[in-house]
This record gives sequence, structure tokens and C-alpha cells, in this order.
Amino acid sequence: MSDSTLEYYSRNAVSFAEATFAVNMQPLYDEFLPAIPEGGKILDAGCGSGRDALAFKNLGYRVDAFDACAELANIASFHLEQPVGCFSFDELRATNTYDAIWCCASLLHVPKALLPDVFQRLQNALKPNGIIYISFKYGEGERTADGRAFTDLTEQSLNALLAQNTGLKASKTWQTGDQRPGREHERWLNALLERVSGE
Repeated sequence: MSDSTLEYYSRNAVSFAEATFAVNMQPLYDEFLPAIPEGGKILDAGCGSGRDALAFKNLGYRVDAFDACAELANIASFHLEQPVGCFSFDELRATNTYDAIWCCASLLHVPKALLPDVFQRLQNALKPNGIIYISFKYGEGERTADGRAFTDLTEQSLNALLAQNTGLKASKTWQTGDQRPGREHERWLNALLERVSGE
């Protein structure tokens, strides 16, 4: 995550959390959760306000969470009533730990050139039959908006990234509109990733 992106979230942590915490994510949970064992362990990677981690915890899953923004990690920790890590994707060191990893609108702040390494770190943290959910704004290339750096992806560019020395493949991709009021026109690329056989 760029310094300017981190500064944006540090400066706007409370308003960002308030604007996103009540957004209905159930349709995405319905795609993600059926593949996870009952009581399985989920990592919310780039957890923001902790909205999704709290939903998973309330459903009986064991949850870990982290965010690169200390202010958001503190808000998430308050909601979850448990510690939340403050670090970035390139500092993820877990191995063979999680049944599933949830990366909702978080990987989109990773520079495109660094995504293959981040995907490898996520794969390392995953148990052999685990899954990863990811979402990016739909499009091509890298851009800056409101001081934040974004990497936008399509199905084709995602698959090309996954082919760069990662052991992951997209088992499902689909597009959705933004769930926040007034932003319904914005498109999102969603994907479920799993290990390639033998990886």
C-alpha cells in the first residue's frame, strides 16, 4: 500500500468505517462460506472496520484479522473484541493456517507488480483445500483517486497474474455492482481462488 493510500485511511478511518460497516455483504458471504468447514478458521486480510470478520465470528467461525492502517485495526479490534494485527500483505508470514482467506476490496491497493508475491503469501497461509475470496474494481491498469492508489483487474488480467508463478487458480469469477448508496454504477470483479492440484 502506498504512503498516500495509508495516509488517506488513517485520516478518514472513522468516516470510512461508518460508511461501510452496515453495507449488506450477504450475497458475497453466500458464495464464500459454503466451502468452509463448520467452525473453520478464516483470515480477514485487510479487514477495514471489521464488518466481515465480525459477521464470520458471529456465525461460529474462528477469525483472525489484520489491516495496514492502525486506526482501522483499532476500530476492527473494538468491534471484534479481540486483537487485530496491524501489518501489510507483504508482511504476512502464516503457513498452512487458514481454511479460508477473505480479501474484500483490500488487494486493490497492492501495486500490480507485487500481486504475484502477495498471492503466493496468501497461498502459503492457506490449508491445502482452502479458498480465497478477492475483489477488485473492474477495469484495467493502475490509477490514483482521492490520493489512493488502485489496481483494477478484469477476468483476463487476474488470470494472467495468477499464472505468474503462483499455485492458485480462479475457480469462479463474477461481477457485481457496488452496494453503497449512490455508487451502484461501479463494477467489481469478484473471484474465488483455490490451489492448483499438486501445489
